[in-house]
Amino acid sequence: QVQLVESGGGLVQAGGSLRLSCTVSGRTFSSYHMGWFRQAPGKEREFVASVTRSGGNTYYADSVKGRFTISRDNAKSTVYLQMNSLKPADTAVYYCAADYGILMSSFINNYDYWGQGTQVTVSS
Repeated sequence: QVQLVESGGGLVQAGGSLRLSCTVSGRTFSSYHMGWFRQAPGKEREFVASVTRSGGNTYYADSVKGRFTISRDNAKSTVYLQMNSLKPADTAVYYCAADYGILMSSFINNYDYWGQGTQVTVSS
């Protein structure tokens, strides 16, 4: 059974930074493309960023491009989301997810396993 555990969320002022981590257990981490998604109150879950199995390619939502960086350490079975220049609009529960498919994807339905989420709150 694959388990994903996020950490690193919290309360930060606008303009600040946070680094989220997601550790995966139960299966070979390097078998998965990894993604980060977020869900704000009253809104649908949306794609934030993704990274290929090797870490060689990444993809970002336009809303976070240039501010967020996704990376992974396959030796530690962990994926990271470095978030800089945070805005109140970034406030949401952030989820990491694992995709066993062939191609990296930004579509929620392509992801096979999900973490429980970590809250990020950005105050103005």
